[in-house]
Amino acid sequence: MRVTSALWVAAYVRRAFVEGGFAAVTRRGAQEAGAIFVVVDRLDGTFDLYGQAPQSAFGTDRPPDRLFSLIEGGIDRERLSSRIESETRFDPDLWVVELEQKSGDPLLELVD
Repeated sequence: MRVTSALWVAAYVRRAFVEGGFAAVTRRGAQEAGAIFVVVDRLDGTFDLYGQAPQSAFGTDRPPDRLFSLIEGGIDRERLSSRIESETRFDPDLWVVELEQKSGDPLLELVD
């Protein structure tokens, strides 16, 4: 059974703090199954945006945890805001978590 989006986000934020970073929920979505987007602030004026990988990325086998993929990398705040607005119009129940990480490591399980 998959954990709820709210529980996954809470665990992710906690992990960021354990790893010595900082993360904050900037948009709360549906508790049970809202899509999750992660913004990595590289602290140099650029951002990376990650979203949950589509089902087609891992075939018929459902992975035990959520998998993510890079949507856009090295973008500015204006482009990031525009993309999040667009995603929100498509799915108003989404979550957005922002992680400050100079190294750019998203602390996520990524699809190859």
